[in-house]
Amino acid sequence: MPRLARQTTPSPVPRRLFLLSALCIWAMAGMVVAAPAPKADAAAARAYASVDPFIGTGGEGHTFPGAVVPFGMVQLSPDTQIKSRKEGYGWAAGYRYDDKTITGFSHTHFSGTGHSDLGDVLVMPIAGEVKLERGDVGKPGSGYMSRFSHDGEIAQPGYYAVTLQDYAIRAELTASARVGVHRYQFPKGKPAHVLVDLRTSMYDYPGKVQWSRMRLRADGTVTGFRETRGWAPGRQLYFAMRFSQPVSGHQFNDTEQDVPYKGFPPPGEKDPRQRAQIEGRQLVGAFDFDGAAGKSMVVKVAISPVSEDSAIANLDAEVPGFDFDGVRNAAKAQWMQALGAVDVDAPEAQRRSFYTALYHTLMGPSLFMDSDGRYRGPDNAVHKAEGFTHYSTFSLWDTYRALHPLLTLVQPEQRNNDFINSLLASHEHSPYGVLPVWAFHGQETWCMIGYHAVPVIADAYMKGIRGYDTNKALKAMVDSASYGPYDGIAQYMQLGYVPIDEEGEAASKTLEYAFDDWTIARMAESMGNKDVADKFGKRAANWRHAFDEKTGFMRARKRDGSFREPFDATASGYGSDYTEGNAWQYSWYVPQDVAGLAAAHGGEDKLVARLDAVFDAKVDPKIFEHMEDITGLIGWYAHGNEPSHHVAYLYAYAGQPWRTQERLGQIMATQYAARPDGLAGNDDLGQMSAWYVFTALGFYPVAPASNEYIIGRPFLPRASLNLPNGKRFTVVAEGLDAAHPYIGRAMLNGKPLERAFIRHEEIMAGGELHFTMQAQADKAWATGAAERPYSMSGSAGR
Repeated sequence: MPRLARQTTPSPVPRRLFLLSALCIWAMAGMVVAAPAPKADAAAARAYASVDPFIGTGGEGHTFPGAVVPFGMVQLSPDTQIKSRKEGYGWAAGYRYDDKTITGFSHTHFSGTGHSDLGDVLVMPIAGEVKLERGDVGKPGSGYMSRFSHDGEIAQPGYYAVTLQDYAIRAELTASARVGVHRYQFPKGKPAHVLVDLRTSMYDYPGKVQWSRMRLRADGTVTGFRETRGWAPGRQLYFAMRFSQPVSGHQFNDTEQDVPYKGFPPPGEKDPRQRAQIEGRQLVGAFDFDGAAGKSMVVKVAISPVSEDSAIANLDAEVPGFDFDGVRNAAKAQWMQALGAVDVDAPEAQRRSFYTALYHTLMGPSLFMDSDGRYRGPDNAVHKAEGFTHYSTFSLWDTYRALHPLLTLVQPEQRNNDFINSLLASHEHSPYGVLPVWAFHGQETWCMIGYHAVPVIADAYMKGIRGYDTNKALKAMVDSASYGPYDGIAQYMQLGYVPIDEEGEAASKTLEYAFDDWTIARMAESMGNKDVADKFGKRAANWRHAFDEKTGFMRARKRDGSFREPFDATASGYGSDYTEGNAWQYSWYVPQDVAGLAAAHGGEDKLVARLDAVFDAKVDPKIFEHMEDITGLIGWYAHGNEPSHHVAYLYAYAGQPWRTQERLGQIMATQYAARPDGLAGNDDLGQMSAWYVFTALGFYPVAPASNEYIIGRPFLPRASLNLPNGKRFTVVAEGLDAAHPYIGRAMLNGKPLERAFIRHEEIMAGGELHFTMQAQADKAWATGAAERPYSMSGSAGR
């Protein structure tokens, strides 16, 4: 979960930095991924109705309730007001459920991040006097913000509505891939206006907007752009806006340069605010609509990474008219199709949690390409995608674990190929010749650690997803794993570990690099590239350099080979041995070789004892007050952050799968709920939600690229995956209830399944995984050595 405190400014040596008519509308909306016609059946309708976009908008979920289509570039949502965006960690998605005022509706957001940017092209309808500043949240009427209530507020996939109480305006939002569409019902008797603020963003601070422009064209189209220096420095975004009512007047203001307009303009002179174009760093415009009072008006806004003219082209291509309901219906159709990837039979609260989680996994990576195929790359130059759709917003440290593996099951193969081609395009255009680390809007942030585009590619390759140049892919992976200036990779290649006296968070880096290296070896071996497979297979064992036999923890070594002293296993934070965690949370991160980890501890029973110590510890949450990321505690286990996500499944590797079943029960009961604060931590572009989807189904991808899913236990009575190859895989949990939480028997296609894992190819072949649940733990099921999941160091019978 990335944090502002982890951001650094890149340098030459970077640090880290939605029935046929509906389908026609869908195609018009720019969704280029080939997909079968959406089924307007009862199951898809129930799935759509079960989604509650408010889940995660409270607490630390950091999700937004606004309008977006699956993987859409426009993510149009309300932004709520706080005293200062400098306090903005809790407002990373722009909206918090507990707030009472709305500042406006902006067109770009992140779903569930712990750091933020975006909030581009904020639009606010106004009835009455126009005020140019947001105002003070404690003083209603002091600015253009408005109070609102959750009464009458509606959030559905692809649609949002709210009443702005201070203006008596009903506002509705919907979207296509590249266009946000607003509908405002203005009250009678007051002048109608629309304000456009280019100054505001998530995490405002002086100098963030480096330059911006707004212009009113002769045909009434408003266009503009801004360049910001935020999380991704030098990010450029362009927009085009049209109104269903004619503009009767306007004003453009630069609040940084313009003098107060009291007494302006002088007699006989034209008001300079009525200029046709303005440029500057702090721009806000207001547009008057004499014919809109008491009427409904539609505003549509397209965005583009390339130019204002491209934004206009996107507007014309996707939403040529002002049919708000048509766009809304098209968005609904896309969501019904996407959510129809899984059919779930379960109690309503459980369905609400499941389908909302699935919904949250289908927002990112997000489209980042104009209707003509052009996009902006990490070199800040404009490129054109040839044969693929370009995506950005890759939160890879979070999403390689479960989000991307889930998308191989619930999204068309072409979509997954597009993700990989986008990663490879970024490698091609990178000034440093590396794959993305944490990228959005084409730009690299260098946030978090590892080279985790690598396991995303390897996992897809091992699953037979290969609509890209595989040789180029392997080269890009090796290039990224060999880029010495990044986060201690030079030392890692030399020593086999990252030395803590030369690079921070060295234990975490050593462990994560070793896993990524293992995925390179897996792909290279499958491709017949023995040299690369051997090299990176050896590097995959580098986790052993971090293991301290004396303490039983993963620790950071210095260049001289000694462990850094003094050692405190509870210590966390920047400057420690670990990234967003401590020794109790990171010492189990060897997903490629859990058998080896058990052996290092002196055997499986000792590893199990250490895992129990993690979950059973009495931990005062105040110890993590300085770490916003470490939430959702069960003992030392922190479900609110990714390094813990695989830990409950490790019992299955150690021959005690019933313990995995118990721990998963604890986690599901305490870390997820069907309410606004129902996520224990930041959703992180769908990773927390992907964990829930997998675990509810009954299995989880501990080691992406292994092609194995570790069986936990099912939490749904019945669920069917409608796979991208047209087949159907059903999971049935007979007798499942609170009194019967343990697996008593497992059958795969009518035959006993005695192992603690299921293979990807078995799921893709279709069929049925049938569990019979019971009250007591079966301590004999899936315990034999040959029944354990994969480990690189092997186990008996494997």
